[in-house]
Amino acid sequence: MGNTCNSIIINAPYDKVFAISNDIERWTELFGKEYKKAEIVKREDNKITFRLTDEDDKSWQSWKLLFKDQHFTYAEREDPKFPFKYMKLVWLYTEKPEGVEMSWIQHFEMDEKAKFNDQKVEGFINEGSKTNLKIFKDIIEKEYRK
Repeated sequence: MGNTCNSIIINAPYDKVFAISNDIERWTELFGKEYKKAEIVKREDNKITFRLTDEDDKSWQSWKLLFKDQHFTYAEREDPKFPFKYMKLVWLYTEKPEGVEMSWIQHFEMDEKAKFNDQKVEGFINEGSKTNLKIFKDIIEKEYRK
């Protein structure tokens, strides 16, 4: 199985960081060029079901639970799961004197028919997460300073 954990400190109040980072319809901006579409399928209570489409026109549905008072979110890729057997994601928000430390934890296992194995995908995710976290930081801090 694969595991990744990447973090960045965002110099903005927690409420702002949580709200912007979980505004799924803005993920086309926040994740750089990773997604060309990010659509809400359904909202109920603290659960958001959404569909993402990448630059290769591949789409999948996921869901995310928001636990704002507990400073974290939990998500899973739903359909189609391939190339994964499963993909689980936790975002942690830790308030610090210099801002909010936002951590992305991904736990997954690749399908045996997938092109890449767990270790190779860990490398891709780590590289992409570092780039994307920097974009989140830049956008959120810029909006906070307005």
